[in-house]
Amino acid sequence: MASADTWRVGDGAGGAFQPYLDSLRQELQQRDPTLLSVAVAVLAVLLTLVFWKFIWSRKSSQRAVLFVGLCDSGKTLLFVRSWTTFLKMEPATSDCTLLYQVAIKKMTPLTCPQANLMRLLSDDCSRSKDPHRPLPDWTPDLNSLPCPHHLGGNSLTLIDLPGHESLRLQFLDRFKSSARAVVFVVDSATFQREVKDVAEFLYQVLIDSMGLKKTPSFLIACNKQDIAMAKSAKLIQQQLEKELNTLRVTRSAAPSTLDSSSTAPAQLGKKGKEFEFSQLPLKVEFLECSAKGGRGDAGMADIQDLEKWLAKIA
Repeated sequence: MASADTWRVGDGAGGAFQPYLDSLRQELQQRDPTLLSVAVAVLAVLLTLVFWKFIWSRKSSQRAVLFVGLCDSGKTLLFVRSWTTFLKMEPATSDCTLLYQVAIKKMTPLTCPQANLMRLLSDDCSRSKDPHRPLPDWTPDLNSLPCPHHLGGNSLTLIDLPGHESLRLQFLDRFKSSARAVVFVVDSATFQREVKDVAEFLYQVLIDSMGLKKTPSFLIACNKQDIAMAKSAKLIQQQLEKELNTLRVTRSAAPSTLDSSSTAPAQLGKKGKEFEFSQLPLKVEFLECSAKGGRGDAGMADIQDLEKWLAKIA
């Protein structure tokens, strides 16, 4: 066996510390073995702290809840209602919270970074007049944003992505890696005539979500239940499963992509079986809600189930 004296850290900058390491090793060997045990214990504690810090930083980096859906699905109002309901429950405790409350009501640029972020992404299809306007060339660091949505001691950052077809996939690609959860909002009143468009977008969102290292929680919010002709969540689920099954067959028959770097699954569900959401590796939940409530914009929103779901995944 090679002598301990032959061990070296390395040449260059590392070798410069070799005399100090040799001196420390000899000192530990000459002293009581208890000192060596204490040093090892301290080192183990430090390594444990570093490990937990790494795990926590990865967890905290995925605290975004993405609100996605087609134009006019009501996702932006649902997004705003989620925030305003929370702000009514707890008094604002910081200037940033106050600024953000103004921002989501008036949609005006403010100095608070999160308000600017929400101003940028809160989209009610007003950009549809100029959908080809260049996107910002930056991606906000979600960990640096103040004013998170606090739930049960944890926090979530709610982000409303644009619904216009020329923008939604670009923003989804930009923020999906930070998603702890996805809220896919469906217009229950117009679902029957928009089912194909809804299914196509949902297909892409599911594929992207399944391609992530950590799959997010997934909720399909059947909005506008206050309208008499609104479809129930159960019926929407059944029709989406049928439409996604058709899309799966169509996509699998198409030529495969030339991009071999893609790690996303080729199709949804199990081969040889009719598609069901229960076949997916991520849990997809459905709930009924109404961002307007029974009295329109002035009434109380019926989003209690959504608030409970957010608290559960926080």
